[in-house]
Amino acid sequence: MNTPYQNDSSDWATTTKALGWIIPDWPAPDNVNAVSTTRNGGRSAAPFDSLNLGDHVGDNERDVAANRQRVGDLLQLPTEPLWLEQVHGTVVSGMDASSGYPKADASVAFKAGQVSIIMTADCLPVLFCDRAGTRVASAHAGWRGLCDGVLEKTLAQMECDASDILVWLGPAIGA
Repeated sequence: MNTPYQNDSSDWATTTKALGWIIPDWPAPDNVNAVSTTRNGGRSAAPFDSLNLGDHVGDNERDVAANRQRVGDLLQLPTEPLWLEQVHGTVVSGMDASSGYPKADASVAFKAGQVSIIMTADCLPVLFCDRAGTRVASAHAGWRGLCDGVLEKTLAQMECDASDILVWLGPAIGA
């Protein structure tokens, strides 16, 4: 899971470091927190062990729900994230999706307390925020999405000057 979100608390930093989760080293404003989880800290059994957050890969639904709850609790997320049904495309979802899991590979949040989240395995997680910390976004950038413009579409949905946007590239598989 890779997420930027607006929150005034950073108490979770100690816990996330102990789990081996990655806290981005980027110049985001203090009210924007971000983290990239690893497989550590969950309850899923092999081969999903242990912190599987994807409910689309055949893992036990209760374990996935418990893992998602654990992440929310540890990070003190202010709201429930909008979980996406990622499809290796270029659709960018707003945080006002009415029901279910929108088919999208990026999300953009404009209100304080909204959590923009994406999941990756070997694809590139890309986190965005504006310099004021009033807009955050995250994109799941696989090769198809990169070629087709998921990052450009995410930037366009942020509705601000590109010069005002900060970006963090998370861990991904390389060639």
